[in-house]
Amino acid sequence: MKYDIIIIGSGPGGYVAAIRAAQLGLKTAIVEKSEIGGICLNWGCIPTKALLKSAQVFNYLTHSSDYGIEIEGDVKIDFKSIISRSRTVAEGMSRGVEFLLKKYKIDHIKGYGKVRPGKSVEVKDAEGNISNFSAKYIIIATGARSRELPFLKQDGRRIIGYREAMTLAEQPKSMIIVGSGAIGSEFAYFYNSIGTQVTLVELLPNIVPFEDEEVSKQLARSFKKSKIKVKTASTLESVELTDNGCKALIKTKKGEESIEADIILSAVGIQTNIENVGLEETGIETKKGKIEVNEFYKTSVEGYYAIGDIVPGPELAHLASHEAIVCVEKIAAMSPEPIDYGNIPACTYTNPEIASVGLTESQAIEKDYKIKTGKFSFIASGKASASGSRDGFVKVIIDADNDLILGAHLIGENVTEMISEIVVARKMNIKGRDILHSMHPHPTMSEAIMEAVANAYGEAIHIL
Repeated sequence: MKYDIIIIGSGPGGYVAAIRAAQLGLKTAIVEKSEIGGICLNWGCIPTKALLKSAQVFNYLTHSSDYGIEIEGDVKIDFKSIISRSRTVAEGMSRGVEFLLKKYKIDHIKGYGKVRPGKSVEVKDAEGNISNFSAKYIIIATGARSRELPFLKQDGRRIIGYREAMTLAEQPKSMIIVGSGAIGSEFAYFYNSIGTQVTLVELLPNIVPFEDEEVSKQLARSFKKSKIKVKTASTLESVELTDNGCKALIKTKKGEESIEADIILSAVGIQTNIENVGLEETGIETKKGKIEVNEFYKTSVEGYYAIGDIVPGPELAHLASHEAIVCVEKIAAMSPEPIDYGNIPACTYTNPEIASVGLTESQAIEKDYKIKTGKFSFIASGKASASGSRDGFVKVIIDADNDLILGAHLIGENVTEMISEIVVARKMNIKGRDILHSMHPHPTMSEAIMEAVANAYGEAIHIL
C-alpha cells in the first residue's frame, strides 16, 4: 500500500508527526516494533515521574509532623506497588496514544522498520515475515537507548540501565549511580527518598554538569542534606561482581575508594538507534552518531526525513514533538518557522526540581555579553516557606545592552512549571523590565521570577 507519509518509530516525535500529518489530510502509517509511545511514554518521561510522585508522597508522610500532622505507626514502602503504579500510568498513556492513532485513521504497522532506496520501508514482524511499503515521504524517528560503557556492561541484574531501574522486583538496600545528568539524578532522588543508600558518581566537577554552576552546587547541597553520597570529579575504575552484589573501585579527588552496593545503575547518557535501520543502503549521511538534516529535518536523500534524538540537538521529548510538527508542516507545503535551538527548556525532576533555558552565566561571559544577573532565593518566598520547601532560587541573565533575557536557571519546588514564562518571553523578545512591570500574583512560586529580574536592576524589594 502506498502512503503519503510513513513514520518509523512511535515516540513523542513519531506519533506527533503521524497525528499532525493526518490532521493535514495525508495518508499516514506508523511503524513500531514495541509499545506505542516509545521510550518516553513507556520507559522514560512518564513512568519515572510516577515513581518520583510516590517518593514525594512518602516524603510528605514521613515529615508530616513538620506540618502539624501526627501519623500513628510507621509509614512503610510497598516497593512492588510503587513499581506497579508506575507501569499502570505508562500503559494508560500508551493506550491513549493508540486511541488517537485510530481516531485519525493512522495505520499501525507492527514490526521492525528499515528504510530502503526508492522511498520504501521494509518491515519484519514478530514471526519474521517481511513486508514492503512505499510512501512519498519517510520520516525516521527511531529514538535512542541507554548507552553502555565498555567496562560497565549491563547484565540487567546487578549492572542495570534505566529500564531495569523502573522495574526491579525488589528495592535494593544500596545503589551506585554512574552519571549525574537528568536520568542519574532523578533515580538518585527516587531511590534515596524511599530508603536506598545511594552513591552518585560524576566524572565532571559538578553534578547535572550542563546546568548553571550555581544550580549544580545547590542540587549537590540538597542531595548531601538528604544523605546521598555525591562524588564529583570521580571515575569508576572497575567493577567486581560478588555473591551479594557489586564492588566498585572509584577514583576520587582524595584517592581510590572501594564501595560495595547491591546494584550499579549506569546513567551515562544515551545511544542513538541508527544502526541496522537501512541508512547505509539508502545513502543517508550521518555524523558523530546522528543523522545529518537541514532546518526542516530533510536528510541527504530526497524524500527521507529524520527527527528526535537521532538528529543533532538535545535529546528531549518536547523538542522531538516540535521537530515533528515543523517537519510535517514543511512536507505539507506550509511555512513553519524553524526551531530556535537556543530557546529550548530543560527540566530535571529531582527534589528540588531544576528548569533552565538559554545561556548560563559562564556561557554568556564566554560569548562576550555585557550582562546583568539577578537572583532570588526561595528562602525569602512566602509560598515556599508555607509549603516547607525553601531550597533553591531563580537566577536570570540579562543583556545589559538591550535588556533582553539571555537565560534563566531555576531550582526549587515546581520550577518545571515556571520556566515557560521565560521561554515565551525570549521567543517574543520581551525585555527584562517588561517582566518586572508585569504583575505576578502573591503568594506564588512564580513571583520569584519577577523578584529575580528586579534584583538584576538593583530594584529588589524582598531581599537584601
